[in-house]
Amino acid sequence: MSILNIPNLKYSSTNNFLLIAGPCVIENEDISFEIASKICSISNKLKIPYVFKGSFKKANRSKIDSFTGIGDLKSLSILKKIGSTFNIPTITDIHESKDAEIASKHVDIIQIPAFLARQTDLILSAAKTGKYINIKKGQFMSPESMKFAAEKITSTGNKNFMITDRGTQFGYRDLIVDFRSIPILKKIGPTILDVTHSLQKPNQDSGVSGGSPDLIETIARAGVVNLVDGLFIETHPNPSKSLSDGANMLKLDQLEPLIERLIRIRKLVKEF
Repeated sequence: MSILNIPNLKYSSTNNFLLIAGPCVIENEDISFEIASKICSISNKLKIPYVFKGSFKKANRSKIDSFTGIGDLKSLSILKKIGSTFNIPTITDIHESKDAEIASKHVDIIQIPAFLARQTDLILSAAKTGKYINIKKGQFMSPESMKFAAEKITSTGNKNFMITDRGTQFGYRDLIVDFRSIPILKKIGPTILDVTHSLQKPNQDSGVSGGSPDLIETIARAGVVNLVDGLFIETHPNPSKSLSDGANMLKLDQLEPLIERLIRIRKLVKEF
């Protein structure tokens, strides 16, 4: 298993970390293409392997009136168009077994959300598509237990997967990143650190998660120092107006200088 097996992945031989980045959810075509275009420009300039991410729907919102998407097929079509236009891999998450087959026709990587990391039927349906799988570690799961999730994927004959750590539940309204998890997860498979979701503050009285975006660089730096294989970062031109998860997003114009600094750290760490 290797992230090098991701279809259409550019700059995989540069020894840079993988970047998975994009909006939380597909809001419309224009803003999705704006984000993809900007990050592709950064990827080409810095020679960093890049995967565009975007949820085609949000099925795990707290409130009944929270934004969940613009329509499944419409969102998936935008993801497919982004992939073909920029010749880059794309990723989206699924929430039901029936989503796996339709999503597999539009994206290169299928993601299993952290809340659903123990759902056997969901994992198997995703793995059986033959697509590369990104499975997020549940906030409630130990890093060691992720080997069983990985075994569910490989039981189908699909050996291409990565694991993403998105923090561990700390009380009711906070998450922490336990960096002891990284070497444990890396023994199971390629390991990604979800920087922005790790800074969420869930279960707020408002029914909308809060966040600490001012700590994005702190968490990202620690991940790079601890040799994660990739970083997962949600970004938006105007996070305060994002339709989902804006409280923990990185402003799009801050992404390039951040990645430049992280690449320098990566090179330094690799010297030891």
